Amino acid sequence: MNIPVLLQHSPQHLPKGLLRTPLRRYHCLCLSRPRLTSEISRLQPVCPLGAHCPKGRLPSNGVERRLCIQATFREHTEGLSEKERRFVDKLHTGLIQGQRACLAEAITLVESTHNRKKELAQVLLQKVLAYHREQEQLNKGKPLAFRVGLSGPPGAGKSTFIEYLGKMLTERGHKVSVLAVDPSSCTSGGSLLGDKTRMTELSRDMNAYIRPSPTRGTLGGVTRTTNEAILLCEGGGYDIILIETVGVGQSEFAVADMVDMFVLLLPPAGGDELQGIKRGIIEMADLVVVTKSDGDLVVPARRIQAEYVSALKLLRKRSEVWRPKVIRISSRSGEGITEMWDKMQEFRDLMITSGELATKRQKQQKVWMWHLIQENVLEHFRTHPTVREQIPLLERRVLSGALSPGLAADLLLKAFKDRD
Repeated sequence: MNIPVLLQHSPQHLPKGLLRTPLRRYHCLCLSRPRLTSEISRLQPVCPLGAHCPKGRLPSNGVERRLCIQATFREHTEGLSEKERRFVDKLHTGLIQGQRACLAEAITLVESTHNRKKELAQVLLQKVLAYHREQEQLNKGKPLAFRVGLSGPPGAGKSTFIEYLGKMLTERGHKVSVLAVDPSSCTSGGSLLGDKTRMTELSRDMNAYIRPSPTRGTLGGVTRTTNEAILLCEGGGYDIILIETVGVGQSEFAVADMVDMFVLLLPPAGGDELQGIKRGIIEMADLVVVTKSDGDLVVPARRIQAEYVSALKLLRKRSEVWRPKVIRISSRSGEGITEMWDKMQEFRDLMITSGELATKRQKQQKVWMWHLIQENVLEHFRTHPTVREQIPLLERRVLSGALSPGLAADLLLKAFKDRD
């Protein structure tokens, strides 16, 4: 049952209507009509957390109705079997106790495309999110973990750098989680997932956790599950989260919407600063790192560093407290990596003190909410019976040239809108 049909329920029949709808997980749906004021007053919801539900007005056939939706943890857990409840509780308990096996199983659960497992994953995420908020309150509202996105073209030395940095951080008492995204094949759909083999020393470190995952064809190599895996890693006690992405150009903007700091790694032979600006990705970088600055590559690395320093001066300032910097490092000799970490800590401290980090994270949550809406709406569109029947026919007509892509899209959208 969709929302327009649901809104036709009278207040006294609303609970029964809710049980038959996909919206049964939400705390309240409040309807109002001019003649039903007294009935509405009986149905005003009170959220378990003590906050009133936000209300939005939806005009329909000249009758004004209010739709109020408030998701709560209690409603998320309704409908779970006892076995499913025990499974989620086991994962949550093991996760917050720092058990690596439970973290791995939890990430596998959120990566699943099975509908029921996706529902269980959301219940688990709600529990982890509640625990995470409690821990942040105990930490005086400061973030528990530092999220760093690492991007760059293939061959820039991302994996080598991560292993060196990760070992350095674990020796200093940090717990490091690496979410490494490998590109998926466009033909077979498979991925090598070989990042653990390139980080042999770090993968054996008990204070580090490496999780390779496939892109599944998403541009930029980050998916909704990457964002959720970050939350799970933080719940597992990891205070440094490194997200290594595929490095495919402008589509890497996605990773900047889920991390505190975006680091761009470039090899010395990556072209001049104009190429960097044309890629567009440099606009999102908080720190530009020229890698492999050793041996015969020291001179070209210095030249690239100077060129990017000039290039960054041309870009619009994105933060009031931080200007992007360009540094040189060598993962082979370790030169510059300690200084780089110092810059990263400086960035984090400035962003926390100024309040920009909290604001940035709030905006990121909103961005990902709309990403998920777009993803789910598209999936709902493609799987609708009427649309699904017409897709093969219209695709064949488009391929044969008998129908323009735009007209085919319009016909499918019309079929979707007229489905009722």
